[in-house]
Amino acid sequence: MRTTFIIAFLLFATIAQSFAQQQQQRREILNELHSNRGRGQVAVFEDESITHVLGRPIAPARQATIAPDGTAFYVMQGYRIQAYAGNNQRTSRQTAENRRDIFRNAFPEHEADVVFTTPWWRLRVGNFETRDEAEEAMHEMRRRLPAIGREMTIVQDEVRIPAQ
Repeated sequence: MRTTFIIAFLLFATIAQSFAQQQQQRREILNELHSNRGRGQVAVFEDESITHVLGRPIAPARQATIAPDGTAFYVMQGYRIQAYAGNNQRTSRQTAENRRDIFRNAFPEHEADVVFTTPWWRLRVGNFETRDEAEEAMHEMRRRLPAIGREMTIVQDEVRIPAQ
């Protein structure tokens, strides 16, 4: 019993000493950081190729693409409304195509595409440059098509924005 007590006491003393040393090291680090000595100067050397880049826009200028019908558009990352997603092998394709027809009739101004990415069939509607534009259109779509509205969500996707 006495040896157990001595071992426990030595273990406790070792842990306490280790903790005290850590606290002392933390205080020394903080004191060193707050001291005024050791202030120096930093010199930054700039490569000549950086000088040529300064003042130029970081993003490359967008290139307009011409569609077969002659309309010009920009391809960029934007937002679309996902109006359907299903992975049932027997019914999902037909459901997506039926809903595409509904959207094309109700909103002819918005592009509606059925997209297949194994194993999902998805219906994506519209091409929106900003999320706010997509949210505004989605609210209108939910108002006019309430039966489908619950499934609609905004997703990031590659979009085609008409060039002016």
